[in-house]
Amino acid sequence: MNPSQLPKRVPDANVVGAKVAFTRTLTEADVALFIGITWDVNPYHTDDIFVSKTRFKRRIVPGLLTASLLTHLGGLWAFLATEMHFEYLAPVYIGDSITAESEIVEVDPARGWVRLSCLCTNHNGEPVLRADVSGFPG
Repeated sequence: MNPSQLPKRVPDANVVGAKVAFTRTLTEADVALFIGITWDVNPYHTDDIFVSKTRFKRRIVPGLLTASLLTHLGGLWAFLATEMHFEYLAPVYIGDSITAESEIVEVDPARGWVRLSCLCTNHNGEPVLRADVSGFPG
């Protein structure tokens, strides 16, 4: 990862409105490694001939690979997720640059719990994934 992609200062994870974001281009290697780990051999991710006959026309990145970009943001806060809800809004293709953003939208100091609102957008600024994540910051 390019150091310029990292936030200069990580905001406090217990403050409503705190945000972190970063951008990453998803490569063929990223997809191959993810499929190797998960065994997600869905032809939408692996078969150029199959997918060329679908509405996507070319292979798409596994949805959970896109969602996993949010784990980098959680790692910046030493965040332990207890619940995650994902809504996939548009396909992500190999070579797309995805910006992942998280914002703290709710804090329960008594439980030490927070809720994050997350959004991933592609290089055209189009939303591709929306998520609601709850858990415990470090």
